[in-house]
Amino acid sequence: MRYVAAYLLAVLGGSTSPSAKDLKKILGSVGIEAEDERVNKVISELKGKDIGDVVNSGLSKLSSVPSGGAVSAAPASAPAAGGAAPAAEKKEEPKEESEESDEDMGFGLFD
Repeated sequence: MRYVAAYLLAVLGGSTSPSAKDLKKILGSVGIEAEDERVNKVISELKGKDIGDVVNSGLSKLSSVPSGGAVSAAPASAPAAGGAAPAAEKKEEPKEESEESDEDMGFGLFD
């Protein structure tokens, strides 16, 4: 993933076809020692392809992947079926502000 991210950063930086040197420079700037085999694999797979098209095709594939048990619940303000929502209002109590005395300011406990 880091190699693909480096490739995308190089493209965002203005390079239409980043080289292995570009990817190694980006990865090295954040302390990652790049493996030649992986760098060359990313470059060969993305060579000659428009990054926008690659990203869009990936997004369409991601839309079919289940994302986990996300069950939507009814909003708390929605009334239950057949009944009306109670009109209970919460009354906020005023917060008491702590009063600090200026008498001890600058003096420690054992001064």
